[in-house]
Amino acid sequence: MEPRISLITLGVADLERSLTFYRDGLGFPTTWDTERGVIFFQTAGTRLALYPYDQMTGDVGPALQTPRAGFGGITLAHNVRLQEQVDEVLALSARAGGTVLRPAHQAAWGGTTGYFADPDGYVWEVAWGAFPIAADGTLEIP
Repeated sequence: MEPRISLITLGVADLERSLTFYRDGLGFPTTWDTERGVIFFQTAGTRLALYPYDQMTGDVGPALQTPRAGFGGITLAHNVRLQEQVDEVLALSARAGGTVLRPAHQAAWGGTTGYFADPDGYVWEVAWGAFPIAADGTLEIP
């Protein structure tokens, strides 16, 4: 297997609400709409997709029919180029309908980090200072 993550798909309760949050609220670019039943966003590197949760569990299998509850042990990360952008992205997420879970603070690893949840409870970390960001938006991890 080649070491690559091509797509991260989030199972969502309301496709229109999630499209509005990510496209209109956070500014993620897409040419897809809810009529297609799935949304794909163009992002640097890995792509992000939204898919109705009930259909996703049907695809994966009957053992996963129960909706998840609480923190699932996974965060999605958005690294920023400037320290002040951590606060800016957290505020943007709140205006878009997300919930700030932890405001910007100094992380144990020395940078600045904060957390928000999207309307379906998916947790995002906003971080600055861990790794440089290349011109194309990808992280430069040595």
